[in-house]
Amino acid sequence: MAVDKTKNTQILVTFPNELVEKIERYWHENKLKNRNEAIRELVSFALEQKENYKA
Repeated sequence: MAVDKTKNTQILVTFPNELVEKIERYWHENKLKNRNEAIRELVSFALEQKENYKA
């Protein structure tokens, strides 16, 4: 499936192996479709928490 570049931006990010293992554990434990979905969910959650903490 092609990425809709009007709505999405692809980026290349390098993670330490230990962090990848944690992401993959989160991915499987939460029965998400793929690793990318897990990363998006984790980043969104962290950003929401950060915003709520500042408020």
